[in-house]
Amino acid sequence: MKAMILAAGVGSRLDPLTRNVPKPMVPIVNRPVIEHLIEKLKKSGFDEIVINVHYLGGVIRDYVGDGSKWGVKIHVEQEDQLWGDAGSLKRVEAHFQNETFLVIGGDDISNIDISGLVAFHKDNKATSTIATTLVDDPSQFGIVLTDDNGRINRFLEKPKTGGAFSNTANTGVYVFEPEVFELIPAGVAFGFGNNVFPALLEAGKPLFAFHTQSYWQDVGNLQVYRQTNFDAINGKVQLGMPFTEQSAGVWVGEGAQIDPSATLEAPVVIGANTIVEAGASLLANTVLGDNVRIESGATLKSTILWDGASVGANTYVERCVIGVGAKVTSNVGVFDANIVDTRKAHV
Repeated sequence: MKAMILAAGVGSRLDPLTRNVPKPMVPIVNRPVIEHLIEKLKKSGFDEIVINVHYLGGVIRDYVGDGSKWGVKIHVEQEDQLWGDAGSLKRVEAHFQNETFLVIGGDDISNIDISGLVAFHKDNKATSTIATTLVDDPSQFGIVLTDDNGRINRFLEKPKTGGAFSNTANTGVYVFEPEVFELIPAGVAFGFGNNVFPALLEAGKPLFAFHTQSYWQDVGNLQVYRQTNFDAINGKVQLGMPFTEQSAGVWVGEGAQIDPSATLEAPVVIGANTIVEAGASLLANTVLGDNVRIESGATLKSTILWDGASVGANTYVERCVIGVGAKVTSNVGVFDANIVDTRKAHV
């Protein structure tokens, strides 16, 4: 089967983390979101993936290559401008002729049963099926109403305050039949939520909702980014951990050096070739990338360090994200900060 990963967006709600890295490349437990997506699609039976890129697209292209390291075939399609999710799909229509296919957002981390979603779609002979879930605040999502069989009879994109008729939300994971291309004009910006799904309903085409209670996050803002990392190391979402679990809840990469006097409070992740010096404390929900240095006496809690970052001696850091190559040294506590070196590109 074939799939498309939507990866062209700027990721402005993740600023400043996306100053020098596109949103699909932000790391969740030391691996980019897009890598987790590719692995999930591979396990679900997909062998060919199209990825559209725009903002810092070369970073994604260089990382994923042709997909051979995951055993899939990847096509990376550069966009000259943002065309909307449906407009981007239209531009790669030639890849999706004559067979059912899937579209997923490049910032999605989930336990959604992709194989079950596809089977549900085919069983209902749908033109399109949307994976849906319940949310507390529907104002940031498309919302649906369905009949008892899951067929959607009403859809509204991002309802205004007081205008929500449902809290069953669109997760941005879709299955389509090729006939959907008939409803998407070429050469114009076009959206699934604002344009395609209303058009499907108006045309009387079978549009279904596959409701799931599985874990799902759109890693679209800083708070959700941090929480998704923490959820992963606490086992709330099924992601392949990149390192060996040395003891319960403590994952350590190859070549890491941890002084025996350092304190490790699970869950923590310590990347490859990372150095943790004497008297340092890594408290719960700390994620360290590769080639990180934590100097003597430093304390980290609920904090994420990207590759090559460092924390100076006796510095206290809590609820922070420290970007590639950035160093934090302070004689006072640092809380709730996002620290990046805008001169450094993510590699």
